[in-house]
Amino acid sequence: MATLDHVAQHAGVSKATASRALSKPSLVSPATVARVLDAARELGFVPNRTAQALAGGRTGLVAIVVPTLENSFFTPIIRGAQEQAAASGLHLTIAVHGLDSPTDVAALETLSRQVDGFLIAAPRGEDDVVTAATAGIPSVLIDREIDGLPSVSADTAAAFGALARGFIDRGHTSITFVGGPDRSWQNAQRITAVQDAAAGRCSLTVLGPYPATVASGVEATEAVVASGATAVISYAASISLGLIFGLNARGLTVPGDVVVSADDGVVAALGLQGAPSIEVDGEELGRLAMQRLLEQIGAPAGTAGDDAQAKLAVPVRWSAAG
Repeated sequence: MATLDHVAQHAGVSKATASRALSKPSLVSPATVARVLDAARELGFVPNRTAQALAGGRTGLVAIVVPTLENSFFTPIIRGAQEQAAASGLHLTIAVHGLDSPTDVAALETLSRQVDGFLIAAPRGEDDVVTAATAGIPSVLIDREIDGLPSVSADTAAAFGALARGFIDRGHTSITFVGGPDRSWQNAQRITAVQDAAAGRCSLTVLGPYPATVASGVEATEAVVASGATAVISYAASISLGLIFGLNARGLTVPGDVVVSADDGVVAALGLQGAPSIEVDGEELGRLAMQRLLEQIGAPAGTAGDDAQAKLAVPVRWSAAG
C-alpha cells in the first residue's frame, strides 16, 4: 500500500511538502501540487481522512440526534445522512435524546466535545432547549424550524393541505384529522394546513394528540366513526394502518365508506384502490441535512453560513380509480 513517503519520493519533494499539497494546496505552488497529485494517482495513494481531520482540529465524527429508534420515520433519514457523511470521509454516530427536557442539554454538551457537529431531529423539544443544545457547535435541524437555526424539513404541511383539497374536490364534505404526538412541531403545521384547506368548504374534526403508532390508529377508530367523516387524514402512516385495521374490523370498506390516507407502502400492500398517499423521501432529507452540516463545519469561524430553512417537496399521489 502506498504511503505519503512513497508519494513524496515519486514527486521529488519532501514529505512535509507532499502533505501540504494534499491537505492545504493553497500553501504550495500549483506546479508542485500537480506533481504530487499525479504521483498520488499513479501510486493509488488514499489519504487518511481521519488523520487529516484531527490535524485540522476536527474529530472526523458527526452525530445525528433522534428522539427514538422505534419510529421507522427516522431510519431512512439516518441512512441518507450516513451515506453523505461517508462520501465526505466522516463517520456518523447516533444519539437518542428527545430534547424535551433541560437534562438532555447536558448530555449533548458532553457529546459536543467529541464530535464536529449535530444533526438534530427534535419534534417535541421546546425552542429554548433545542437552541441551548446547539450552542457553540455547527448544527442543522431536521424536520422542524426554529428562528436562527439552519434546518431542512419535509414540506408535509403543504402536502397535507393539498390532500385535504383533493378530498374536497372529490366530493367529501366531512374530513377528520387524526393528530400526532403532543407538542410535535410538524403536527401543528399539518393541522393548520388542513384547517386552512377546509375553511368554508367542508366540516373538519381534529382528534388527538396520538403517538405515531398502529395502536393509536386502532384506538382512534371509535372516535373517527363517531365523527361521521367520509375522509380521514392521519398524522402518520402507522396511525392510518391501525385505523384501516379498526375500520375493517367494524365491517367498513376502506376506501369506500371511509377513505384513509397513508404512505405509498401501505396503499400498495393493501391494494387500496382510489386511496391517496403521502411519501417523504427520508434518505434525501438526511442527505440534504448532512450537506448543510458539512458546509457549516467546513466554513471558517464566524462564517458558518446562513440560518435559512430549506424545504423538501413532498408529493401527494392518488392511486387508480381516485
